[in-house]
Amino acid sequence: MMDPAFLTIAELGRLYDQRELSPVQVTRALLDRIAAHDGKLHSFIRVTPEVALAEAQAAERELMSGRRRGPLHGIPYALKDIVETAGIPTTGHSKLCRDYVPTTDAHLVTLLKASGAVLMGKLATWEFALGGPSWDLPWPPARNPWNPDYLPGGSSSGAGAAVAAGFVPVRSAPTPAGRSAGRPRSAASPG
Repeated sequence: MMDPAFLTIAELGRLYDQRELSPVQVTRALLDRIAAHDGKLHSFIRVTPEVALAEAQAAERELMSGRRRGPLHGIPYALKDIVETAGIPTTGHSKLCRDYVPTTDAHLVTLLKASGAVLMGKLATWEFALGGPSWDLPWPPARNPWNPDYLPGGSSSGAGAAVAAGFVPVRSAPTPAGRSAGRPRSAASPG
């Protein structure tokens, strides 16, 4: 099997259509990659392997039967941990919310579920996606996968690290709170 770590959404979709890769194969490979490397990078606050595999299996069944929901069908993604997910803790990377489990999904999550995308987990951010990295929280700040002595800049730090490390081809849309998606990556600094 080819390594799906750095394939684009379009490449994955084409390989699914050609039945050269399947959503379950890709999801398992990426979960293995996360397990092997995220311990040093801390891009994920929470990996959701059971959810990911169940969604990948459902997508694979549909794709094999000829039903394609759209370009994200069977594509793994991860969410910044400020996006509410029903039944999955949403902490905002804060001690204050470490036990908060939403009962409903954010609209973005509803749309991603309807697209058949595969949730891999929740990503590190700055506390409540504001300010800067903190070292006194239950989860350490994300690290730059190309040089772990450095921190990815901005509240999308976990998302940037996860994509750069080949853990997911897609991360959720940037949030406007701190405009970190528009901040130059040169703002990344030693930790």
